[in-house]
Amino acid sequence: MTSIAVDPHSEWQLSTGSTARVGVTDTTFRDAHQSLLATRMTTAQMLPVASRMNRIGFHSMEVWGGATFDACIRFLGEDPWERLKVLRREMPDTRLQMLVRGQNLLGYRHYPDDIVERFIRRSVANGIDIIRTFDALNDVRNMRKTIETGKECGAHVQGTLVYTVSPVHDLDHYTAVARDLVALGIDSLCIKDMAGLLKPDAAGRLVRALRPVVGTLPIQMHAHSLSGMASMAYWEAIQMGANAVDTAISPLALGSSQPATETMVVVLRDTPFDTGLDIDALVDVAESIERIFRDAGNAPIRQTIIDTRVLSHQVPGGMITNLLAQLDQQRASHRLQEVLRELPRVRADFGYPPLVTPTSQIVGTQAVLNVLMGERYKIIPAEACDYLLGRYGRPPHPIAEYLFERVSAGQQPITHRPADDLEPGWEPALAESAPWAGSEEDVLTYAMFPQVATNYFKARARKLSGERRPFPVALHQVNEVVRGFAEATALDRFECEVNGLRLRLVR
Repeated sequence: MTSIAVDPHSEWQLSTGSTARVGVTDTTFRDAHQSLLATRMTTAQMLPVASRMNRIGFHSMEVWGGATFDACIRFLGEDPWERLKVLRREMPDTRLQMLVRGQNLLGYRHYPDDIVERFIRRSVANGIDIIRTFDALNDVRNMRKTIETGKECGAHVQGTLVYTVSPVHDLDHYTAVARDLVALGIDSLCIKDMAGLLKPDAAGRLVRALRPVVGTLPIQMHAHSLSGMASMAYWEAIQMGANAVDTAISPLALGSSQPATETMVVVLRDTPFDTGLDIDALVDVAESIERIFRDAGNAPIRQTIIDTRVLSHQVPGGMITNLLAQLDQQRASHRLQEVLRELPRVRADFGYPPLVTPTSQIVGTQAVLNVLMGERYKIIPAEACDYLLGRYGRPPHPIAEYLFERVSAGQQPITHRPADDLEPGWEPALAESAPWAGSEEDVLTYAMFPQVATNYFKARARKLSGERRPFPVALHQVNEVVRGFAEATALDRFECEVNGLRLRLVR
């Protein structure tokens, strides 16, 4: 892919130099609609405003990763790789950022190192400049491969601290994790407050404690607004030396999303931390986004913009939706409050994991089962067993002994990096996806989401053939033939038609 005009490292150097200007990462195209629209914003809805957002001057835009990849192929019938390529073309002057779950990448389990390496390389090749990587347990071993590969590709790699509140998540915990991340060579550090639990005074103390550990590396704040504290936490963190914050354009801000971009820009204007962004340009984009959602009939619905109950149960907004869905399936939605009371008890038994993907799903499902079964741990799902045996990583605190004895069957929990037990995954994925995969990106999609990807590939093939006749050979085989012919003839462009499918290669 053609190299882009922006340097993924340049503005970070500026923000830690003589100026205190605060960078703004806009999350509208990723976390914002993931939080408020169940990740249903389409590429077509992004395109009308993408070029204007490119001109605003954001530090970066988070446009990929998280649940967007899964949602594209599962619900929207879109190729997430094509979305990335299109946004790269529309926003050539803006650093594009993605979120990956460490060794889990964009899925819900650990993937082999060869899949992780290939995925990171293809993400950067297709337009990603900044890779934000986290692990649900703050187990740095699970972030090592994404950090190493991202650095090798020349991307800006941002290590992440997942913030939560528990008896074991203190300043010593966070500074120790940050020290390990710095040793791996990260370019910046993010504090990820996925549930809006970070109080303003705690944000200031955390940034102040981290600064001697990370030295001149930039510190970025990511928080959700559900508790109503995020913008205040941002302000306190900025005064203590945070260099960048995550926000969303106002139609997709607040509630379980991030603080509004326009608000933070005005708050910081005419202070030593002025963002330099044009509020009028931001308001213009906000009005356009409102029209796009109004015309599509899927405007975000915020039943409660602030829900202070999160300060007690610590459940992120998106996780509440998942819990309700599980209860609805059993016609037990009226028992949500029981689940919310049970969830902290399960979390304590499990060693106080932060409630973020995938541990939020594991802990939440166990809490639902405990309530519905009328007996704690009568049923323990396989994912919970794997977690308790260390196969997701090292819990922040030892798990309850009685619970471990129940699932261990004499086994000892693993103490090494879980991915060390995984066999290489590329060759099996390549063979299994051969009937449908037309590129390395397709194979990676299959490797992460085999069943969902297969359904998507079949639907794509039917669409491409116009439902007239089946495609007789694997797409990747056709691509190889077309590419080989173009290289043999030294053509810059080559087009052909195979069984009604028009193929084009452009160097």
